[in-house]
Amino acid sequence: MDQEHFLSGSDQEKYRLKEKYLAVIVQMKQNRIPRNVLSYNLWMNACAELSGVGSAEEVYKEMIHDKNVVMGWSSLSTLANIYQKSGAVNQAFWALREAENKLSSCNRLGYLFLSTIYTSLNRKDEVVRLWKASKGVKGRITCANYMCIFSCLMKLGDIKEAENIFLEWESQCRTIDIRVPNIVLGAYMRNGMMKKAESLFIYSLNRGGCRNYKTWEIFTEGWVRSNEMDKAIDTTRRSLSTLEYLPLVLLFSSVCILI
Repeated sequence: MDQEHFLSGSDQEKYRLKEKYLAVIVQMKQNRIPRNVLSYNLWMNACAELSGVGSAEEVYKEMIHDKNVVMGWSSLSTLANIYQKSGAVNQAFWALREAENKLSSCNRLGYLFLSTIYTSLNRKDEVVRLWKASKGVKGRITCANYMCIFSCLMKLGDIKEAENIFLEWESQCRTIDIRVPNIVLGAYMRNGMMKKAESLFIYSLNRGGCRNYKTWEIFTEGWVRSNEMDKAIDTTRRSLSTLEYLPLVLLFSSVCILI
């Protein structure tokens, strides 16, 4: 019985897409169509899912010898992620180190990708180190950059370091993009730090931040965890009032939080 038989509907669709992609690669080879970096990255992922790490490594070796492409951080981070998912920790660290050697001095994107993989490997020290290194890249550090480091640190359970970086962020921004404090709010709520969450919320509003559906959803979950049901119902009402059109799935999820 093949592997696909044991997968859920959505996973079966993903499985079939990967099989189709491998078929496309075969056709490209037959027609002598050159592969690019993106096609190699997708090929590695497909092989890892369908045939295991060894198959992905074969693609990596083929890419090394392909004169039409240049091995960059994205391909090495793809390989590192494959190793990480398979539990090959030492190989993942090797691929991450190789990827870091190819990071751009003009773009922070690679730093963010590597940070998320280090987060999955539970290496907070490497995440913080990469964050500090990314500051040396030219250009403004965007809200997306801050959101990434906050998400990584929250997953690693280091609220204190996230607070330090948050102070750095808010001292540099003119107005508050609520998506950034929302990440910190979520961590406070999940850890029962309701007073801190309320203080940050009020501070964000005073700095010009505009609360959104996600903000109220975070508070609703926090109040439920704290068994403050009246407040949970109030924030649920507020969250629903922010939406002009309410998808059924969002209504269902809001009700489920309160049950």
